[in-house]
Amino acid sequence: MINLKKLPLKKEHIDKLAEYGLQNIPSEACSCMRFSSGEEVLREGSPISWLSIVVDGRAKVCRTAPNGKSLILCYYISYGMIGDVELMTRQEIAASSVIAITYFECIVINYQNCLTELKTNIFFLNKLGTELAEKLYKSAESFTSSALYTGEQRLCTYILQTSHRGHFSDILTDVSCSVGLSYRHMFRLLGQLCEDGVLEKRESGYYILNRKELIRRSHTAADSPDIVK
Repeated sequence: MINLKKLPLKKEHIDKLAEYGLQNIPSEACSCMRFSSGEEVLREGSPISWLSIVVDGRAKVCRTAPNGKSLILCYYISYGMIGDVELMTRQEIAASSVIAITYFECIVINYQNCLTELKTNIFFLNKLGTELAEKLYKSAESFTSSALYTGEQRLCTYILQTSHRGHFSDILTDVSCSVGLSYRHMFRLLGQLCEDGVLEKRESGYYILNRKELIRRSHTAADSPDIVK
């Protein structure tokens, strides 16, 4: 974990732990962590000995290829766990990087003081299993998207998933890798979306002007036509 900013837990944090059946774990094993946009929450290849529960904010999860390019695996939007895959596969090294893209807050649980609780708490293990299954489903969905949908559909879906309050400002080289498009083709599609009044280019990124049309052009609409009605 990078740039540690430990804070004591508040009532809302205890309530969040209770959602996972972990309200009774030792207080010394937990702390609240806060990150600003752009800060690393976790670095791929670094040691990991903790589990984190997202409280608020959004962070991108990515993996780096040998050529240095980053592939965005998924986004957390105010829910979910970080480090669950490593916990269940007994990996001591982080399999991917986690980077805050908005203000990001999470509860960190150190394995050292409560590993037995994490491995024997049935309520928690059921919750963990459900979230791992959801990640597997999203992974399969991502593969299907790459195989079956057009570049415009993939890009529009990506913008919908990663925008914050109508603002899309991700690193475009990362975006092109994540949606399986060349940078040039992706940039042409962004230009067309701006020309059509769906997006507006500003210094800080792109703003969604016509969300309904963006949804219509995404593969979300292809899967569920009624969503834009």
